[in-house]
Amino acid sequence: MYHDFQSMSINYQQILDSIHQEIEPLLTQGKVATYIPELSKVSPQHFGMAVYCLDGRSFMVGDAQQKFSTQSITKLFALSLAFEREGNAIWKRVGREPSGNPFNSLSQLEYERGIPRNPFINAGALVINDILVQRFVQADIAVLQFMRMLSDEVKVDFDKEVAISEEKHAHRNSAIAHLMKDFGNLHNPVDSVIASYCRQCSITMTCLELAKAGSFLANHGTIPWNGTKILDSSSDKRLNALMLTCGTYDVAGDFAFRVGLPAKSGVGGGILALVPGELAVCVWSPGLDPAGNSLAGVMALELFTNMTARSIF
Repeated sequence: MYHDFQSMSINYQQILDSIHQEIEPLLTQGKVATYIPELSKVSPQHFGMAVYCLDGRSFMVGDAQQKFSTQSITKLFALSLAFEREGNAIWKRVGREPSGNPFNSLSQLEYERGIPRNPFINAGALVINDILVQRFVQADIAVLQFMRMLSDEVKVDFDKEVAISEEKHAHRNSAIAHLMKDFGNLHNPVDSVIASYCRQCSITMTCLELAKAGSFLANHGTIPWNGTKILDSSSDKRLNALMLTCGTYDVAGDFAFRVGLPAKSGVGGGILALVPGELAVCVWSPGLDPAGNSLAGVMALELFTNMTARSIF
């Protein structure tokens, strides 16, 4: 059994309750994603937060057990699955640098001849999905089953309405995919990669399920509750580094400055963050800031690291 006695002395429940009260005024300030019509139907008033410690303890507040659209957070799990299978070969097709541009930018991709800056912008995620399409009969099902296994929750599933809504409005992603296809960096048919990617992004989970699913990345690549090795320690370190530098769109520097944790966000309003060696924490609030990160969620994580004195710095 994993024990961190310093972490065990922290009253996480009291901290989560305090954070919930403090961020309440922010819930009216963000704007829900509208370019995916199904996401625009979600009330911005929701807020949930969950902590999953490597010793098995968990703490929750608010809507932490309500399912939400994980969206780009799934890119982290797709990357983990691809990296587990392909290793460093994936870096021949996708970079490891922050983009400094919107996550769905076309101009940077053309300038850099079809090689995405990192796996967490849409272009990079499509390359990762292309790799998984090559590896699995159904890449989206493989990611789903991977996330079910990591969360120990068989009821994790797609939201069919969100998947259909995304695919109907995937014009920019299709343009990105066609551009990479033209440069030779997409090996499968564009339509099959886009369909798989949209279904992957529609996976719904709760804050607690996501925190538990991501906890292996806080534990040197090993699932803490059953000892299954997903990644070696070196690979785990590399994915944590990518989360820190690229995981929150084009404001990763500001997020690192304010929060100081590796994290991956999604336009569904979720953010999964890690305290290496101790815990995973997930927050959900659908109202977004201009960069596409949860406005209240970022503040909640900033408060969390301040109140717990836990960050990687």
